[in-house]
Order: sequence, then structure tokens, then C-alpha cells
Amino acid sequence: MASNLPSLLFPDTALSVSGLTAYIQAVLEDDPQLQQVWVTGEVSSANRHRSGLFFTLQDPDAGAAINCVVWNSQLAKLAVQPEAGEQLILLGRISLHPQRGSYQLMVWQALPAGEGLRALRYRQLRQRLEAEGLFDSTHKRQLPTHPRTVAVVTSLQAAAWGDIQRTLRRRYPGLRVLLSPALVQGDQAPMSIVQAIQRVERDGRADVMIVSRGGGAVEDMACFNDERVVRAIATCTIPVVAGIGHQRDESLADLAADVCAHTPTAAAEQAVPQLADLYLEHQERMAALNRAVRGCVGMATAQTDRLRDRLQRLHLDQRLRQKAQALTWTRQRLIRSVQQRLQHDRQHCDLLQQKLQTLDPQAVLQRGYAVVRQEDGAIVRAIAHITPTQTLTLQLAHGQVRVQVVEVLEPSRLDADALGRTP
Repeated sequence: MASNLPSLLFPDTALSVSGLTAYIQAVLEDDPQLQQVWVTGEVSSANRHRSGLFFTLQDPDAGAAINCVVWNSQLAKLAVQPEAGEQLILLGRISLHPQRGSYQLMVWQALPAGEGLRALRYRQLRQRLEAEGLFDSTHKRQLPTHPRTVAVVTSLQAAAWGDIQRTLRRRYPGLRVLLSPALVQGDQAPMSIVQAIQRVERDGRADVMIVSRGGGAVEDMACFNDERVVRAIATCTIPVVAGIGHQRDESLADLAADVCAHTPTAAAEQAVPQLADLYLEHQERMAALNRAVRGCVGMATAQTDRLRDRLQRLHLDQRLRQKAQALTWTRQRLIRSVQQRLQHDRQHCDLLQQKLQTLDPQAVLQRGYAVVRQEDGAIVRAIAHITPTQTLTLQLAHGQVRVQVVEVLEPSRLDADALGRTP
């Protein structure tokens, strides 16, 4: 029974301390919600070390606390330096210290809590939407040069609607203007603006859309920082001009729009061209075109005059005689060249014919020589191939003779007989 006790107390699934710590570390650090988290609380026991600043962030009301660290490379980037007793809003990620088995918040940014929750939410949303590419300049579309219909998303009672109407009538008379009314202030405003934008898209007549409202308090402009409104503007199929608030104001809707004009009047000016400017540009293009045509006609006329003068100065009969004489000289040179080449080739052919005659075996036989062949037709080239009483064939210049060998003489004896001397 004692031998079975360890198996009962320590099952196979038991983890080591390092294994358990590694598992907890993976759970914490791989959680997307904990890889970038905002935490607010009161700083206590801040201590500076060579590697960074270590402090504790606590919630006095709930009695909870978390260890925090800011590495030296990040300290200079903090908006405020953590000090004991201060209320801060921290941005960072959760990490686990394996040696101590405790988790901590690695801080990237620290903001004073007094700045307000609205500013914090604005920064978080802006960073997230910017990471998605909703504000990327490569996604911005060009406004139509000559729009026929402009849609305006704003409140019917807002002063911005009147400013936009007056500006459009002054700059581009005859333009069709559509109003898609929406609430531009209050809790219901974000959904109302989104519905107004979608209404314009479904209508399909507008070439460009203006989303606008006049200036006001920061709280009044909050609807244009709502994520729903920003996404509706960024994904709209019609080019959008944002004219929201005053020149100093900037909302997330301004960043998502194709063109940001800040004020309603400026938005109307961006949406349509100035008719007087278009007329002036047209006049300038007409003048430039006339100048270009006159310049081309003048150049063509001058070229024609130069060619006419050259024709008048040119004596065609003399040129024809010169060309005929040159052609005659060329013909004579060609004939001489051909004759010389033909004579050279004939001489070469004669030389080759002489060489062939010299090498002709029949010509050798004509000079008294004979070709000795054995009975099988093989040519006899040495006396070693001949035996007495052997029958041979002598091929002469005219006919053949069959002979029988009587004696085979040695080469030295043959040479002596040829010289008329006895060996």
C-alpha cells in the first residue's frame, strides 16, 4: 500500500512550478485584451532603479493594487512622470515575472487622470482607427471637378445649412442641392448622422456630400468622434467633405473624410468650384490655344516659303545632267570591274586545268610508262609482291598486255642495269 501512495498523491498531470508559471504567463501575455490596456489609479511607493521606474498603482476604494514598471527607454516619452499620490491613467500591457511568479503592468504612456475620460477615449479610438487605415491618405478620393448634385448632411435648423446654401449659390449657380437632415448634437446624434449618410448613398443622385455643423462646445462636437459616424464617413461610396466646427476644432470625422475644410462655408467652397474662376480659366485656355494655333500656322508658312525659295534657286536641268553623268561614270566603272574580274577568273581556270592535266594518270602513260597489276587488279608497288612465273597485266597508254615474270631483280641490280654497268 505504501508503494501506491505516491501515485495517488501526485497524479501524472501535476505541473512543475516553472511549467505552471509558463502557462500563466502565456495566458496573460497572449490575451489580446491585456496586450494594450488602459488602467487608472493612484501611484504609491515609486522607486527609481538603473533599469527603470518601479511603482505601485492602487485603487484606494477597492483596496486593489498592481505593480508597474516604466523602462528607461520609455520614460522620456511619458506625458507625466509617475509620482506617489498622483492619479494617473496608464497605457501598457500585462507581463509576468517568472522568477517571482507575479504579474505587472509594463507602462508605455502615463496621463493625468484630471485630463478627463473623454480625451482618453478619443485617443484610444483614434489610435485604433488609425491602425486600421481609416485615416490613410492613400484612401482619399478626388472630388469631382464639376459636380451636378451636392448632398448636405446637417441639421435643418443649424446655421451651417444656411451658410452652405448661400455659398453654393454664389459660387456655382444652378447646382442641385439635397439636404439629408440629421441631429448634430446629443446622444441620438451619432445614429442620426449615420442614417443621413446612408440615405444619401441610397438616393444615388449626389456627386459629393458635405457633412457639417457649426462650432460649439467640446461636448456638443462629441457625436463626430463617435466610431459609428467615423466608419460611415470612411466607407461612404460618395466623396465626403467635412465642415465641422471652427478652424481650431478637429474631430475624427475630419480625419476620415476625403477633404477636411473645418467650417461649413469652407466645406461648400471645397465641394464646388467658383464659376467666375472657371470662366476665367476657360478664357485663358482659349487664348493659349489661339496663340498655339497662330504659332503653328506661322511656322508652317515660314517653312513653305523656305521650300519655295529653294525650288526657285535650284536648276533642275543642270541637276539632271549631273546625275546622268554620274550614272554613266558609275556604269563604266562597273563594266571595267566586271571585265577585270572575269579575266582574272579565266586565268585561274587555265592554271587549274594545267594542274589537272599534269596529275592525269593517262598523261603519264602517254609518256611511255605502264601500270602493273596483279591478277586480282591490285597495283604492284614493290618487288616483294611479285614471284617468278606470276602472271601480270601491263596497262599501257593504248591497251593492255599480259606477261609472265621470268626473274625478279634486286633494286641494286636494277639501278646498275639502268646505268649500263655490271654489278
